[in-house]
Amino acid sequence: MEKRDLIYEGKAKKVYATDDPANLIVCYKDDATAFDGMKKGIICGKGAVNNRMSNYLMQKLSEKGIPTHFFEELNDRETLVRKVAIIPLEIIVRNISAGHFSSRYGVEEGIVFDTPVVEFSYKNDELHDPLLNDDHAVALKLASRKEIELIRSYALRINECLKEILSEAGITLVDFKLEFGKTDDGSLILADEISPDTCRFWDSMTGEKLDKDRFRRDLGNVEDAYLEMQRRLLGE
Repeated sequence: MEKRDLIYEGKAKKVYATDDPANLIVCYKDDATAFDGMKKGIICGKGAVNNRMSNYLMQKLSEKGIPTHFFEELNDRETLVRKVAIIPLEIIVRNISAGHFSSRYGVEEGIVFDTPVVEFSYKNDELHDPLLNDDHAVALKLASRKEIELIRSYALRINECLKEILSEAGITLVDFKLEFGKTDDGSLILADEISPDTCRFWDSMTGEKLDKDRFRRDLGNVEDAYLEMQRRLLGE
């Protein structure tokens, strides 16, 4: 597969066209941002960890019947994916109170919910990704009601699959963000990534944070946390 022009560069990834219009190459960067880009830095090796971990989990989800954009891992930092039109919704699934949920509603971190909480936010940096409900998303024509129902169903299935995989590695899945996209034929599939950048992972025994919160909160040992997640999931 021939890598061609850079067509998009985001906070954590670059996306390149290929000689096949149906496929793109995603390249993961070591750049890190937090708080709407107000905090910036570099987490050495992050790109490789996120690429390989995300690909591993995407393949596991595919085996469980969740359609994803993953096609082929090209090297430590680059992956061939199916081209999709990203739906401008961020889907957050929460199993335990943490982060924005705790600060928004004035509750302590660590409260285990009886059932998962599913949130939607409008993927718009200028508006700081505001929360919205199903009716808002339909009114703004971000997605149809049928698409939202399918996204919610996928998100809950993904949550159960990930919790099982991570539990075996001694990791508690606190919360995570998903993005979905549509292929040329209108199929809705999981896109973006599943990594310490987009999830909260806590050690099941100690509660130690093994994700981007170590960068956000200046907890130190950020690179070690990412590598520990890679070790536990990929055995490396």
